[in-house]
Amino acid sequence: MKLIVGLGNPGSEYRDTRHNVGFMVIDAIARRHGLTLSLAPSQVPETFVGKQFGPAPLLVAKPLTFMNRSGDAVAALARYYDIAGSELLVVVDEVALPFGRLRARARGSAGGHNGLKSIVDRLGTTEFARLRLGVGRGDARRDLADHVLSKFGSGERAELDTFIARAADAAEMFAVDGIEKVMNTYNPETTAPELD
Repeated sequence: MKLIVGLGNPGSEYRDTRHNVGFMVIDAIARRHGLTLSLAPSQVPETFVGKQFGPAPLLVAKPLTFMNRSGDAVAALARYYDIAGSELLVVVDEVALPFGRLRARARGSAGGHNGLKSIVDRLGTTEFARLRLGVGRGDARRDLADHVLSKFGSGERAELDTFIARAADAAEMFAVDGIEKVMNTYNPETTAPELD
């Protein structure tokens, strides 16, 4: 079984912020496949999950534990559904990438991302795939937390649906073909142009 987890923060005040692009991708996948996101079994804390679909069983999830405690939910999901690290994809925002750029990796450090750091800590490994979604850094004088918790600008909003759809395509490719194909398809700059 493959597990795709989109990270974000619960609550209406965080909806449509840069930090919640992971949630947006899970919502897009759920809409495409007519999935209803509902609360996970009681052994998994505060998490919405979607039913399985596709040629191989797939689970999509949105932890509601807040970003810096995402590992609590992801580790519980992995235990409950017996998910190996190679079957897990975590979808997160990335300030080091320009808006609209995707970068997939089979493994690696948290890279300063608190959600990934929590997952690494709770799983005890960096051996899981991640799909980073570029949200840009914005004004370097602005506090980084304020930036990621802010909503997208008007120019970005015009391209947001396309960006989220591409990210959902990449996540679904992981479920069917694995992370290597996602990396080969979406990482090269020529296949992932910056969006204005």
